[in-house]
Amino acid sequence: QVHLVESGGGVVQSGGSLRLSCAASGLTFNAYRMGWFRQAPGKEREFVETMSASGSSTSYADSVGGRFSISRDKAKTTVYLQMNSLNPEDTAVYYCAAGRWRAGTNSGDYAYWGQGTQVTVSS
Repeated sequence: QVHLVESGGGVVQSGGSLRLSCAASGLTFNAYRMGWFRQAPGKEREFVETMSASGSSTSYADSVGGRFSISRDKAKTTVYLQMNSLNPEDTAVYYCAAGRWRAGTNSGDYAYWGQGTQVTVSS
């Protein structure tokens, strides 16, 4: 059974940083594209950043620009999201997801999802 478990969320002051982790099990980790999405109260889930299965390419949403950075540790089957220069608009539940190599920026492209971790940024 596939499990994705996020951790690392919390409360941080505006301008601060957090690193989220997503531990994956039950899948061939290096065969899946990994992505991060977020959902704020009353809003739709939105794409944040993704990395190819090989780790050779990444893409990120305009809303986060270059402030966030995705990485993956194949030995630990864990994907990370380093978040810098956080602002209150980044407050949301953050989810990691796994999809096949064709997966892109749409949530429907991803087959497996974690339970989410809350990130709250105070002004």
